[in-house]
Amino acid sequence: MTIVALESLSFGLGRMAEAAAEAGHRLCLLTGDRAVYRHELAVLPPDALDVVDVDTWDQEAVRRALDAVPDLAGLINTTDTWSLPAAELARERGLPGPDPEAVRLLRDKRRVRETLHANGLSRSPATAVPPGPEGAGEVLRAVGLPAVLKDSAGTSSRHVWIVHDEEALHRALAEAGEQTLMGALFAEAFLAGPLYSAETLSWDGTTRLLGVLSRQTSRAAVVREEAAAFPVALPESERAGVEWGVGRVLAAAGHERGFAHVEFILTADGPELVEINRRIGGALVGEVLCRTLRTNVYTAMTDEALGRRPALLDAPLAAEGPAYGFVLVYADRPGVLKGWLGLDELAAFPGAVEWFPVRDPGESVVHVGDQRGCTGMVLAEGRTAELAQHRAWSAAVRVRPVVAAGTA
Repeated sequence: MTIVALESLSFGLGRMAEAAAEAGHRLCLLTGDRAVYRHELAVLPPDALDVVDVDTWDQEAVRRALDAVPDLAGLINTTDTWSLPAAELARERGLPGPDPEAVRLLRDKRRVRETLHANGLSRSPATAVPPGPEGAGEVLRAVGLPAVLKDSAGTSSRHVWIVHDEEALHRALAEAGEQTLMGALFAEAFLAGPLYSAETLSWDGTTRLLGVLSRQTSRAAVVREEAAAFPVALPESERAGVEWGVGRVLAAAGHERGFAHVEFILTADGPELVEINRRIGGALVGEVLCRTLRTNVYTAMTDEALGRRPALLDAPLAAEGPAYGFVLVYADRPGVLKGWLGLDELAAFPGAVEWFPVRDPGESVVHVGDQRGCTGMVLAEGRTAELAQHRAWSAAVRVRPVVAAGTA
């Protein structure tokens, strides 16, 4: 039988195909752009999975593609963008899957914030803001400064602005007015403290914390993710508090089954939610989970797609696995990517350093202010997340994307 993935995160297809095969099924990827998976497809054996080219923005085209799949057993989605269409399609076909209404709520970051605030699980309110100069007064009245402006349906840190004064607020609102947002603009309070994400797995009232990931973002007003490391060595009391708190937050938001990637700030008064993503973490998060925990965590994704309690919820996890850090390598300006300098130096660095390309030479890089400007990632291991992060950073600074003016 076949398990279909309606698009996917850029990395993890190999692990997903392996998990499907272990369950006695074959993985089939429906995608509108194979280039997103260039690295995975290049390193996988040609017969590892089936790839079907289809306009995944067209729900009717996806329905026809699903009709052509032999013995469809389950539907997987690991993205924010296609999470609601996948839930609706699974419901139509009587396949296991989340409640589309719960997915619709989680795709709306403003509604999630309002829901949690109303239930006493978030100190910060959320306020809808019209983009443009007229929104400044509403931000100052309802949220104050500093504040964060964001797209209610944004992904990959796109369309997120941190504003500390009125000049920055007006500038951010003007920029927001020039963008095509996936949802609607809203404002929430700025949270002071380091950023983390809880990587969790849930099933009908039980939530297991698989670990905590540290996250580094850019200093610019427009947020861009720069680096991450796993697993963070929190004191046991704090780890237990995070697990309990995240479980309450997910339950209040209606997330009952599957992975979640819950971003939070560890403020002076304790953890405060940033946002909930009802999926496994992006970039190399899934890979480092597998390596550190010494198990293919994607088996839980297969279990969920087949409607059965994931074995990962109860399985013993490796306590002494290596830690990993990875750094995103961005182009410093728009243009055509010609390649990278410094890749031949990576082997000299400690930490079994690896390079994961995100783009191919010859591609145009249009946006450099968010994850769309990432050209590749450097991964390194160490005994602790801190050591792994330092190793990854020291190696990544040697990699320089070569970008020429123009378009491909």
